[in-house]
Amino acid sequence: MLFAVTAGVVLWQNARVTVLWDLSYILENATRISQGQLPYRDFPFPYAPLTFLTQASIIRLFGRVFWHHVAYAAVMGGVATVVAWRVLLRILYGRVQHAWTSALLLAMPCCVLGIYCIFPHPFYDPDCTLVMLLGTLALLRIEDDELPVRSAPFIARLTLLGTGALLMLPVFIKQNIGLIFTSAFIAVIVVEAVLAYKRGRRELAPRGTWIVCGAIISALVAAALIAATVGFGNYLHWTVKFAASRRMPAWHEMVGVYTNPALVLSLVLMGAGAGIAAFARRAWLRWFATALLTAPFLWSVIYLALDSDVSERAERLLAVWPPMIIASFVIAALGVRVQCGVRRWLPFVLLATIHAAFLSQQLWGSTYALWPLLILLIACMLSTLADIAPRVHSLAPSAVLLTTIALLLAGTLYIRSEERLSYVSLEDGKLMHSSLPALRGIAMRGPWLPEFEELVHYTEREIPRRDGVVMFPGEDLFYFTTGRSPQFPAVMFDHTVNPYDNAEDLANAVRVRTNISWIIVKRELQLQEEPMPQRQRVLDLLAPEFENVEKLDNYDVYRRK
Repeated sequence: MLFAVTAGVVLWQNARVTVLWDLSYILENATRISQGQLPYRDFPFPYAPLTFLTQASIIRLFGRVFWHHVAYAAVMGGVATVVAWRVLLRILYGRVQHAWTSALLLAMPCCVLGIYCIFPHPFYDPDCTLVMLLGTLALLRIEDDELPVRSAPFIARLTLLGTGALLMLPVFIKQNIGLIFTSAFIAVIVVEAVLAYKRGRRELAPRGTWIVCGAIISALVAAALIAATVGFGNYLHWTVKFAASRRMPAWHEMVGVYTNPALVLSLVLMGAGAGIAAFARRAWLRWFATALLTAPFLWSVIYLALDSDVSERAERLLAVWPPMIIASFVIAALGVRVQCGVRRWLPFVLLATIHAAFLSQQLWGSTYALWPLLILLIACMLSTLADIAPRVHSLAPSAVLLTTIALLLAGTLYIRSEERLSYVSLEDGKLMHSSLPALRGIAMRGPWLPEFEELVHYTEREIPRRDGVVMFPGEDLFYFTTGRSPQFPAVMFDHTVNPYDNAEDLANAVRVRTNISWIIVKRELQLQEEPMPQRQRVLDLLAPEFENVEKLDNYDVYRRK
C-alpha cells in the first residue's frame, strides 16, 4: 500500500507538471554521458556522478524516452517510503506500544511528502535520501543481530562489508549530504566498537571493523575508478572546490531558520505539553497535553482554514522543522546514557545530515526530499522518551495519530499547490503533451512544448547533425530529444554550473571553438528568474562572428558567418 500510493502520487505529479530547468540539467548531462563523454574530464561538472550515471544507463538500455525516467522516479519514491517504514519499525519495536501501527501511521505522510513527491523528476537529493535510508536500515538490522548471527561466517562478513559499501554510496550521489551522513555513521560505528571492546563484549567489536573496512574498500575502489577514467584531481576540483564556491551559503542564512519568533512559541507550547503530561490524570488533560506536544503540526492544519495564500500555508508546514530539530536534539542528548548502539546516535546523524542539506538551499529549498528523515527523528524521540519520560511517552499513540493527520492534510495541499516549484512558471490552461518520440510521457501547461517542438523540427531540417550547437541559457531537453552530441563544455549557464566567470570568457570560449556553428537563444523561460544575466552581453561580443538567421516563436537562431 505504501509503495503503490507513493508511486501513484509521483506519477500524478509528473502527469501535470514539468520543471524544465532542473530536469534538463539531469537528462542533458545524462545524454552526453550515455554518448561516451566523461564528466570532470570532458566537461565541467560540479556534482557527484551516480544519479547522472544511473539516468545515462537508463538511456543506454532503453533509449531516449522521457517516461522511462518518470517510471524510475515513481519506483524509487515507492521503495523509499517502504524502506522508511521498515526503519520506523526497527526504531519503535519493543519501545512503543502498538509499534506496528505507529510505524505505519508515521510512514503514511511519506506517501505525499516522499522523496519524489514534491519534485517529481529524477534528481540527486531524492536518490541520496533513498540510499541513506537503506544504509540506516542495514545498520539497524545488523545491530538487531539477525543475519550475521544466523548465517555462515562468510555470509556474515560479506554482509558487513556490503553495509560499509552502502554507507559510502551517498558521498557519490550528493556531496554535502552524503559526506556528512557517511562520516557521522562511520564515527558512530568506530565509537560503538571501542565501547563494546572496553565493556568486555569483544564479540561485537569485529562487526564495526568489517563495516568500516567495507566503507574503506569501496572508497578506494571508487577513487581508483575515478583516477583511471576522469582524473582524481579533476573530480576534486569540480565537486569540492568549484561546487563550494558556487553554493556555500552565508552563516546568517544557515541560522536564519532559528531566528523566527514563532519558534520560541512552538517550543514553549511543546514544553508545556510535556509538563502537563507528566502530572495529568484526567483524560481531557492528557488530550490537551497531546495537542500542545503536537502544536507545530496542528498549527499547519489550523492555518489552512485561516489563510488561503499558498505561500503562507507552505511556510506554516515548513515551520515544523526547526522545533522538531531542537526538540529531537534535546531529547537525544538526555537519552545518550539510557540508549545504546546505533539507536543512541541515530538522531545526531540525522540532524547533522539535515543541516548538511541546508548548506545548498536552506530550509525552504532543501527539505523537498528530506521529509522521511524528519519522520525518523520523530520516531527516535518517541523511542527515547520511553526511557527518560514514561508518562510523556504514554501519549505516543495519540501524538502519532495527530501528527500523521496533520502532515497528510497539510502535505497534500503543499504538493497540490506546487509552492515549492514556484521558481518556475506553472501556468493555467490546457495541459500539453508532446508528439516527439523522445518526450513521450511529458506533460506541462503553457506554450513551452509547442515552441520547443517547432525548434526541434527546424533543427532537424536546417542544421546538419555534425554542426555544433550552443543553447543559451539551456533550459530545454535539446540534446536528449534530438540525440545530438553536445560539442561545448557547458549545456546550461546559470551561476551554479557555468564555469565561465564573465561574459568575455564565455564569448571567447564560443569564438575559439570553430566546431560551434550555431547558437540558439531562448527568449522567454519557464524559469522565473534570469539564470544568465550576461546573455545579451555575450551575444553582443559574438555579433561579429554570428548572424541571426531565424526568429522562431520563442527562439532566436544564430549561425556562424
